[in-house]
Amino acid sequence: MAIAFLFLYFLAFAAATTSHASIPLEDLKTIHPLRPTATATAGHPLPGIDCLSWRLAVETDNIKNWDLVPATCENYVGHYMLGMQYRHDCDVVADVAIKFAKTLRIPKDGRSIWVFDIDETAFSNLPYYAGPDVAFGAKPYNATSFDEYAATANVPALPASLRLYQNLVKLGIKAVFITGSSTSLEKARIINLKRVGYYTWEKLVLKDSSDKRTSLVFKSEERTKLVAQGYRIVGNIGDQWSDILGNNTGSRTFKLPDPMYYVA
Repeated sequence: MAIAFLFLYFLAFAAATTSHASIPLEDLKTIHPLRPTATATAGHPLPGIDCLSWRLAVETDNIKNWDLVPATCENYVGHYMLGMQYRHDCDVVADVAIKFAKTLRIPKDGRSIWVFDIDETAFSNLPYYAGPDVAFGAKPYNATSFDEYAATANVPALPASLRLYQNLVKLGIKAVFITGSSTSLEKARIINLKRVGYYTWEKLVLKDSSDKRTSLVFKSEERTKLVAQGYRIVGNIGDQWSDILGNNTGSRTFKLPDPMYYVA
């Protein structure tokens, strides 16, 4: 059944590459074959908690500032991320967000915006995170390796978020992307956004490598700047709590699932 889930999930995405080689998503299982039982190969052990409970605690932000997926949960997280449950969970978030957006009265002044995070929100980095040297977040994050992957501009869209974006555009709500991605990746991110279907946006805000602000502070302050410029933030979506907490979060926030990493 896990293989069937994998096949259906792969069909949802366009072909993409990894930082290791040019490997289609259909062949992702050759990068990181999922085992039928959870076997510890990486990460930190977390005694006394099962993996489903751990994921719930992570998503509700009851477990904070964690650095790696627990060793015994690597395979569980892999099955979740590559199976249909992750996609269904993202679709529920998008459905609720679209329903909310349709209730809004949008003035025709072009100042209504919806803030999107990029990684694991507008994009899905599963081709990268499924690699054995990353192991769905059970092995330490390598910024250089990830930036090399992002620089390919071949990261697939997260289907649920792209569907939300398409509905917002029809409603006259403009997208603003605020990401912790380095400004050195700006060209690649622009090419990638357009390549996967995010054709237009109001602003793209990236973070300079010298900027030492935490993600929460950075995104909060960048949203405050937008409000000061006269924009109305009618919605805000991200995979991290730091995307949607702080000041000027918007009329309503939406949290996508992400049990692979934590950004403060």
